[in-house]
Amino acid sequence: MASHVIPVAPFDLVLFGATGDLAHRKILPGLCHRHAVGQMPADARIIGCARSQMTPEEFRDSVASALAQTDCVDNLDAFVACLDYVSLDVTGDRGWDELAARLRDDVVRAFYLSVGPGLFAPIAARLDQRGLATPDSRIVVEKPFGRDLASARALNRALRNCFGESQIYRIDHYLGKETVQNVMALRFANALFEPLWNCQHIDHVQITVAEKLGVEGREDYYDHAGAARDMFQNHLMQLLCLTAMEPPSRFEPNAVRDEKLKVIRALDPVPPEDIVRGQYRAGAHGRSYLEEVGNPDSTTESFVAMKLHVSNWRWGGTPFYLRTGKRLRERLSEIVIIFRDPPHAIFPRMDNRRGNALIIRLQPDEGVTLRMTIKEPGPGGMRLTEVPLDMTFAEALGADVEIPDAYERLVMDVIRGDQTLFMRGDEVEAAWEWIDPIIARWEEAGDRPVPYDPGSSGPEDALMLMHRDGRRWREIGS
Repeated sequence: MASHVIPVAPFDLVLFGATGDLAHRKILPGLCHRHAVGQMPADARIIGCARSQMTPEEFRDSVASALAQTDCVDNLDAFVACLDYVSLDVTGDRGWDELAARLRDDVVRAFYLSVGPGLFAPIAARLDQRGLATPDSRIVVEKPFGRDLASARALNRALRNCFGESQIYRIDHYLGKETVQNVMALRFANALFEPLWNCQHIDHVQITVAEKLGVEGREDYYDHAGAARDMFQNHLMQLLCLTAMEPPSRFEPNAVRDEKLKVIRALDPVPPEDIVRGQYRAGAHGRSYLEEVGNPDSTTESFVAMKLHVSNWRWGGTPFYLRTGKRLRERLSEIVIIFRDPPHAIFPRMDNRRGNALIIRLQPDEGVTLRMTIKEPGPGGMRLTEVPLDMTFAEALGADVEIPDAYERLVMDVIRGDQTLFMRGDEVEAAWEWIDPIIARWEEAGDRPVPYDPGSSGPEDALMLMHRDGRRWREIGS
């Protein structure tokens, strides 16, 4: 099956923070791939901006050197020819006139802020003051979008002073993953699942985002954020919304985001006994969290598990168990839908069966598995066994279909003006409004997170969170 590539209109993409790690590791390689498959027009331009004093030629050489270590080699020269560079002080005057002179008036104009969140508002203000924020331009900001509700609201106000909401793209790269988008396709493009997608047929839902690495290279940021701010408020919240949302009236940005917002507003407050915070110890897999961040008194969590309830007719009584953590057994992101058992067991020896489950793997090995119960082949009575109906995308769609990185899809959506996979301002604020009381309760108590062994599935308390309900987590790495 060959991929269908739809070219985008000519554009000028201004990449602030163009010499940084994210730009070289994700954004520029993603653009290079889109250029290689013909999605970028010949006259597209990418203008890098950073404080570093270098010429456009030196910038092209640095990008070429970085991309030479990737799979962009065959297309490298043609892509690098699209690059330009302006040395610019985002909080001063240097470079802004030169940037204005480089921009064209007759193409899509996008400003990508691959910089620290403290620079979002100053850059937006400069773009507005210099007349660069035209009515048809777009601005892209990375997470973290605020640290709490108050800071998120202040940042939203600062951006809206310079850009309309339809011009603001708050990027969460999880929404660009092919399998995340497939959650909507599975639910709303097939007659099979949607009639069963409710509390009458689903026993519970598990959402896991596990990381094998610690906080390497992000110590200062992470010790001020923690797993709740870094992952729960955005990535896991988005996965929860896509899993629990009602069908939108049509597949368009505001219709989809309206339904996601309703999920967040339907979340019940979470009592302390339904939350587990953890912090990894030292072990064979490396140093402890406290050693890595260099703060022996830190009470920041590297693991969070919660039991949530969405209070509406679709989900009344069906719990959602969410967990995320670092230094766990494997790198894994998945959504698991556990269906209820049949109302009456007519076959013997069904007590040990795990039941039907729909497992949506986001990473690695993107795909979907449906766990079914069948008769075990052979004579000797009705013996039941469980088998997976497996659709790994790389195998099902063919070797010639390349699953693009999330940034490839999302940056092209910015150029197209499609906000479906980007968070709206009220959605961000609603997520902070829900989680702020939880974090405030932790900070007021000052309790240390419970320790857990690196390379494990997390704290024992997280296992008990489900065991007390007669349920169990799906094994990380299973």
